Amino acid sequence: MEYSPLYLAYLHYFNTERDYFECHEVLEELWLEEGRNLLYQGLLQVAVALYHFRNGNRNGARKMFTQAIDKLRKYPPDSLGIDLGQLLSESEKYREKLENIDQEPFEFYDLTISIVDPALKEKVADWAINPQPLHEED
Repeated sequence: MEYSPLYLAYLHYFNTERDYFECHEVLEELWLEEGRNLLYQGLLQVAVALYHFRNGNRNGARKMFTQAIDKLRKYPPDSLGIDLGQLLSESEKYREKLENIDQEPFEFYDLTISIVDPALKEKVADWAINPQPLHEED
């Protein structure tokens, strides 16, 4: 499978840089290019949920996790070269914890997207060392 440089960038920013704002930026562009694919939108919303919670916006995080979960549930657990089932499960746990945060406070923590396709894992690692242009003019 051929993966867009935008998707490689998303996975790098999500798993390595933990830059959820940049995750949103690159995946939103891919989402638009791919005809508003709901799988990309769900992945984008997980990053936005983490971004919101890291910045103290509990309600925004809860809302984004809910929307992401609703979309991601519709796809096989091994979509796009990642363990989507694991990400879905961890997102559901995060949302549940956010719903009970007043009774059981917890600190922000990162999620990691497990890459199951060895070729994708290699491409993300290569992208980190030698980023490909994300836009035609780059």
